[in-house]
Amino acid sequence: MYGAKQEGRNRYHLFDPQRDRAVRAHRLAQDRIAVALAAEEFVLHYQPKVNMRQGSVIGVEALIRWQHPQRGLLPPLDFLPLIEDTDLIVAVGEWVIDAALRQWQLWQEQGLDLTVSVNIAARHLSRENFVARLAELLRAHPAVPPHRLELEVLETAALEDIGRVAAIIEECRTLGVSFALDDFGTGYSSLTYIKRLPAETLKIDQSFVRNMLRDPEDCAIVEGVIGLARVFHRAVVAEGVETIEHGALLLRLGCDIAQGYGIARPMPAAALIDWVRNWRPDPAWVANAGPTGSGDDRPLAIATAGQRR
Repeated sequence: MYGAKQEGRNRYHLFDPQRDRAVRAHRLAQDRIAVALAAEEFVLHYQPKVNMRQGSVIGVEALIRWQHPQRGLLPPLDFLPLIEDTDLIVAVGEWVIDAALRQWQLWQEQGLDLTVSVNIAARHLSRENFVARLAELLRAHPAVPPHRLELEVLETAALEDIGRVAAIIEECRTLGVSFALDDFGTGYSSLTYIKRLPAETLKIDQSFVRNMLRDPEDCAIVEGVIGLARVFHRAVVAEGVETIEHGALLLRLGCDIAQGYGIARPMPAAALIDWVRNWRPDPAWVANAGPTGSGDDRPLAIATAGQRR
């Protein structure tokens, strides 16, 4: 009845018991996620980003996890897709930013100074008050330099309304915050878009990086993105570095910054300091480093709304 009314009255709508059960289950799952947020059941894990050529840890990506009371630690794909088209994704995104900034301050007090990057969902970024809320979160953590926060936006999300996204990025940059285009290469990857979007960093999608050792076309895509980043004066980060060989090839191609399971898996905040102190680049990377690289030694950042991995 309500379905028929919503479609304009004077019509009928067939009841589908199976679909009704699915809709109810989906709604209940969303309600449970809202309860989890209020009950502080979410936690952040952090995956390091390293400069393979210099042998230094330059940042981390903050990645959300759900510490479910019954089901244990859940990855973001188990719950974020359920809320990505609702305003709840905005509340979760703001929680991630706030938690990452609080953690940065704790690390800084212990002598660890890294950049932190946070994934931002398209619905969150498109909110009219996004910049104002971001400014409020930064003011709530005055000890954190804004340039230590990087926001990662999916390339496909940025291209949905490139003019508006470009304007939002510019406003955020006035606050001192930087941007990265995440999963680069999975969208249109037009030269016009690279030129119009004032994001400082391109992150090569991990699907290309993982297959680059055995797929010449994926390797060519990786090399092409590295070349585009150099031409447009952008930093470039390779995701999905799973082996020493991946890192060695990336260095030969001119990409110095990487993250992936071959470097470190996402870890709790408490484990990061010891990991940073003990990490050393593989000797094969040192051998392939050479005197020159991508030419960009700027520190990059942590994570969505990282939240996604």
